[in-house]
Amino acid sequence: MRKALRWLLSLVVLIGTVSAAGVTAGAATAAEPATGTDIKDRILSVPGMSLIEEKPYPGYRFFVLNYTQPVDHRHPWRGTFKQRITLLHKDTDRPTVFFTSGYNVSTTPRRSEPTAIIDGNQVSLEYRFFTPSRPAPADWSKLDIWQAASDQHRVFKALKKIYDRNWLSTGGSKGGMTATYYERHYPNDMDGVVAYVAPNDVVNNEDRAYDRFLENVGTKECRDKLNAVQREALVRREPLEAIYEKHAADGGYTFDTVGSLDKAYEAVVLDFVWAFWQYSHVSDCEAIPAAATASDQEIFDTVDAISGFSFYADQGLATYTPYYYQAGTELGSPDIRQPHLNGLSRYGYQPPRNFVPRDISMRFKPWVMKDVDTWVRHNADRMMFVYGENDPWGAEPFRVGKGTRDSHVYTAPGANHGANVAGLVAEERAEATAAILRWAGVAPAAVQEDPAKARPLAKADTKLDKRDLEREAMLRP
Repeated sequence: MRKALRWLLSLVVLIGTVSAAGVTAGAATAAEPATGTDIKDRILSVPGMSLIEEKPYPGYRFFVLNYTQPVDHRHPWRGTFKQRITLLHKDTDRPTVFFTSGYNVSTTPRRSEPTAIIDGNQVSLEYRFFTPSRPAPADWSKLDIWQAASDQHRVFKALKKIYDRNWLSTGGSKGGMTATYYERHYPNDMDGVVAYVAPNDVVNNEDRAYDRFLENVGTKECRDKLNAVQREALVRREPLEAIYEKHAADGGYTFDTVGSLDKAYEAVVLDFVWAFWQYSHVSDCEAIPAAATASDQEIFDTVDAISGFSFYADQGLATYTPYYYQAGTELGSPDIRQPHLNGLSRYGYQPPRNFVPRDISMRFKPWVMKDVDTWVRHNADRMMFVYGENDPWGAEPFRVGKGTRDSHVYTAPGANHGANVAGLVAEERAEATAAILRWAGVAPAAVQEDPAKARPLAKADTKLDKRDLEREAMLRP
């Protein structure tokens, strides 16, 4: 998805942090298994598992690992690659959360919201083809949602022998999509799914839902202010591109993939309004300057702070080649109209093909997302989707219908792409927390009798639950 904030929330942000309010039981110290064998030795006894490093963290053991995976799960004899994993070990007697970002894995100890709610272990997996978890040579035809789900399935089977209590999968944004696709292809692995802000672009060339969202989100005053800055950035294209040229020269940026500085400039500007709503709030409109009186530098700096002028340079795009490849082959990507820019846009919303090197071939498969959507609507079992009221990606959400079991869709009021369970209204927050505890098999008796009493089991930890700020490709899927 392509939104390029200067600082974009990492996938850790997307699944939220746990507020101190309402927290109950404190986290116990990490325990060794009853067998007496050190947990590191048990993990490394898994065939194909190797240690990169162990990092200390109070009450836990944190391991950064490599796991040998087939490049092609249908033909496992045709080569392997090493996929990075991190493991936040609490106790083998606790349930485990399988976290996926859909991008790179963070090697800093962090805890997802469901992990804190159930006070459990957390296994985090780097998505295939994000470096260094990329086969060499890279056969890009082996980057698809089924192969990625099969990566997770193999990791789960390998570690379930050690962590034999209940498992939940989770992730935010592309990570929430990843958790959903995993459930669709391996529905018997997990005991529950918590997918945050997961877009569901079922029909790629039908995107009016995004247009309707952007016409009504927030307040008219804020929308008009943002639209005016965006329009002014194209009206003043010549002087602002002169600033951009110096910015690019100073940063050593090149534009071979997208094709030109002009195309990159317009792509960043066209991201501006979407990016604001994705990661900001109505109150942040106060910091947006009045377009008519702002200087060229003020307009440039405002767009740069929200959607990031370095992003569509080769140096910014390189990390996200796997994402854009998937957006252009399976996931789909929004194409919004933005009528206030009529007559000023030269390229329109550029397709994912423009952000992937031309030597990588791409073919879109429209049936893939339709299959997932149909399956979720009719077969979801213990699946939870959490969206933000002001997040553009929620304009095309997953839905659950007849035939689904114990599955829920929630919307956090006023929330953006960082929506989480903690941000739901009180009744829904308790209901969602109780479901997560129940699925994990750790709901206290009081919660089983009265879901309104549900609270996270782990004590809040400002460092472990910290929101990391790092760049993420967040538009289109």
